[in-house]
Amino acid sequence: MTRLRARLRAESVSGSADWTWSQITTLARISNYGPTTASAPAAAVHVRPQSMAETVGALRRQGLVTSEPDPSDRRKSLISATAEGHGLAASLHAVREAWLEAALAQVATPDERRTLVEAAAIMQRLADCDPHRPRP
Repeated sequence: MTRLRARLRAESVSGSADWTWSQITTLARISNYGPTTASAPAAAVHVRPQSMAETVGALRRQGLVTSEPDPSDRRKSLISATAEGHGLAASLHAVREAWLEAALAQVATPDERRTLVEAAAIMQRLADCDPHRPRP
């Protein structure tokens, strides 16, 4: 699984030499879940807020995100992806998806691809699971 993750990472940044993996994942998170404070993505990826501030600053300088005061707490800023930021995040996602589809078509049989779809559904349920909360 680690090798697949590394390969998807490499495919995401190929042709995007100006972006670090940290910038790409932060941009994707802001694009998908934005407007957000810098502390939310920092906590999600387990990095120090200072490190996330550097990453967000780089994205801001490249015109990929903007920030504005949080209306509920003026001491904080909410970060949002710009139109260019949303476009870049979407294109990188599309590159990963295209590579994965081509690779699966090359190495997996139709039955294996169906098994992967079923396994992905199970993995999604695992990701959403809270074992400390009773099942409905």
